[in-house]
Amino acid sequence: MSTFDTPELIGFRQEVRSFLKEKLDARLVHETRGGLHMEREDMARWQAILHARGWGAPHWPVSAGGTGWNELQRYIFEEESAFADAPLGDVHGLFLAGPMIIAEGSQAQKQRYLPRILAGEEFWCQGFSEPNAGSDLASLKTRATRDGDDWIINGQKTWLSSGHHADLMFCLARTDVDAKPQAGLSVFILDMKDPGISLQPILTMDEGHSVNAVFFDNVRVPAANVIGELNKGWTYAKELLARERVNNAQAPRTKRDILELERMARSLEGADGRPLIEEPWVRRRLAALTVDFVALESAALSVIAEQMKGREPGPAASYLKIRGSELQQRVSETAMAMLGGSGVLLGEEYGSGLLEKAGRGWSERHFFRRVVTIYAGANEIQKSIISKAILDM
Repeated sequence: MSTFDTPELIGFRQEVRSFLKEKLDARLVHETRGGLHMEREDMARWQAILHARGWGAPHWPVSAGGTGWNELQRYIFEEESAFADAPLGDVHGLFLAGPMIIAEGSQAQKQRYLPRILAGEEFWCQGFSEPNAGSDLASLKTRATRDGDDWIINGQKTWLSSGHHADLMFCLARTDVDAKPQAGLSVFILDMKDPGISLQPILTMDEGHSVNAVFFDNVRVPAANVIGELNKGWTYAKELLARERVNNAQAPRTKRDILELERMARSLEGADGRPLIEEPWVRRRLAALTVDFVALESAALSVIAEQMKGREPGPAASYLKIRGSELQQRVSETAMAMLGGSGVLLGEEYGSGLLEKAGRGWSERHFFRRVVTIYAGANEIQKSIISKAILDM
């Protein structure tokens, strides 16, 4: 019997599956499968449905509106959601801002922000990276200067994912210029409508608008909007990035993609008119992807087992991020190889046939996934973390 084959977990999986079948409509499925850049209205609508069921944030503690599920139940929920092509929702609010406010925020911040994240009423973005401070985040230049009961923020952030959808930002800024780089940072909550904040879209190579540059020109922020202790932002950022890296492994959705590749291989024809699944190179690639996914899922389940004992993932977050992101890229590369010329088609205006629809979704994911080995800490940085933490190098 596997870990997931207990009567309780089998019943739980069926409950989740039945809920998704009943509540997940065709438009949401189409938008999730057809491309990466969903409209805010669609993500908010699905979050509201989950919230009404009490499943708005399965990884949050019950006291903050969570479900009380253990890590295996959460993994099953994520897996079934991936298989059903359910939207991810506001990742920055649910997985990053929310947990940070739960752990470090004031009672007033919890009361103000958490209910709106759960209900899908407010969306968040992450103001960390800068033009010259990406993986070397501690070198950031955005500065916050105290002015009475407020802080004045000046600087720039880049690669602001979903900033154009966001109502709020959690922003890392320098509050002590004389301290060591890691010691003088704090986290602020900014309203994206605050005077002095300007957003500039950045179009990525998949022809999508998902990231932005943002500029701060004397943005006035109340002192009450500091999350946690002043100058402890680096500690909070490290904890947040560890959560982000585990999440970015995306094991359940990669499993869904590999199953979709097999389906495509059986439905698409090769040059000789035979199903692609009969091509030796296709079978070899699918086998290799499956083997590597099993290894990734085993590692993810090991982390889950540690979390169920109350332990943090530590350097495991780094190797999950490395292997998960590399596998995501290889999956989309295989899809493009299988689709051939149709794999370069972008947007619905290029046609409505089965092949074109398949090509649209995969081509967007393929181009966008060039960045998955970079964001949340480049894989080269993750290897350095592993070498220090495990190999003592």
